[in-house]
Amino acid sequence: MRLQVTTETRAFLRARVVSLAARARRLVRIDYSSVGIRPQDLRYTPSPAHFQAANDRLASIDRSIVSRLATVEKASDRADFQRMLTDIAFVEREIDRARRAFGMFFEIFSQRGSSYAPVLAAHDVIASDCYDAVREGMPRLLSRKALPPVTYLEHGYSPATQRRGAVLTRLLGEANPFPVIRIPWDRDNPWQSVFLHEVSHNIQADMGIWQENRVAVIRRVMTASGDPVVSAVYGRWHKEIFADLAALLLGGPAAAWGLAQFLAHPAPRAMTYRHGGVHPTGFLRVLLLAEMLRRMNFPEEAARLERVWRRLYEVRRFHRLPRRLLRSAKALLPQVVDEIAFQSRRNLAQHALADVIRFRQEDEEGIRAASKRLVEGGMPDEALPPRHLVSAASYALGSGRIRPQLLSSRVVARLASEHPPAPPTISDAQAALAA
Repeated sequence: MRLQVTTETRAFLRARVVSLAARARRLVRIDYSSVGIRPQDLRYTPSPAHFQAANDRLASIDRSIVSRLATVEKASDRADFQRMLTDIAFVEREIDRARRAFGMFFEIFSQRGSSYAPVLAAHDVIASDCYDAVREGMPRLLSRKALPPVTYLEHGYSPATQRRGAVLTRLLGEANPFPVIRIPWDRDNPWQSVFLHEVSHNIQADMGIWQENRVAVIRRVMTASGDPVVSAVYGRWHKEIFADLAALLLGGPAAAWGLAQFLAHPAPRAMTYRHGGVHPTGFLRVLLLAEMLRRMNFPEEAARLERVWRRLYEVRRFHRLPRRLLRSAKALLPQVVDEIAFQSRRNLAQHALADVIRFRQEDEEGIRAASKRLVEGGMPDEALPPRHLVSAASYALGSGRIRPQLLSSRVVARLASEHPPAPPTISDAQAALAA
């Protein structure tokens, strides 16, 4: 009887392995055809190199699946039952990893075969231009071989990013092969300053200055305040502050106003300190933007933004901010802006962020002129960088003199036309991927 039970149990586990093997290697490759890309979609799709990077990641997972499945199959006639269950669980884990990775790549790439493809291509162009701004400011800082960011649409209140090489929880620890920027479905218009903020997170990561920045901010705040609690707070906030300040260098004053609009919430949210949070309290965050505008030589814009913000949020009327944070803000905010944007970094070859990404008065004049042309029914000069077109569109929208849908369609069409050329046919695209 015991022998019979053992035989039945082993047969049961073998059937489990057979079922597992049937699922094991179904998600090993993704290409233009499998995600539904049509000939008319090619001009909006990520490059063959992006598809290949995804396939390289899937192939790496597949090799692990093959190895672990072979171990299970080889020992299925003699292994201890509990050991078999453990080995089966290892295979399941790798299959789950493949499923999650394939699902993410499919979700990203398949949207380029939808009606949203032009707006996603437009945002790809904006992101690539932000990287070009860094390369113009310091030509050998970023590799030109590194794949540019890819955007996709998803639910969620705000845009978000997954940087290159980040270990993703949703992929069970797999590293992200290229930057991915999520845009909420209703924030797909090309005047969102917060998109420049998300691109800046990727730029900071690719510059390799996250840790250097954090240490410098903590040291600077500690020296200025003598308060280890306050310095720890700004240390947690350093990445978000960097992305805000870099967004202003990419987009100018329009980016400051756009971010302030994004952060304009009822006072209980804007003036409440979140313990352990990485995002600065909204009230202080916009004051940092105003200080950055002053340092960028836009004093009138800085003063106007601060007046509006302090009228909306009066500390004497209401706040839930630690007193040590509030009392020190006037002295510390200029110090933090100076440290992050205007102090040199070793990983920037002893240059400051403001040396690498430059925004000048003539850039703002070009943005204003482009906004005027948009309102009047024309198109901006082709020399206007895509990142500045975001600001021009923001000003045009704020004028109230052009319908949002018309503005969006025209700006998207202009940006999407600058998307890198794609292979001319699906066959050529597939061949480029295979190569």
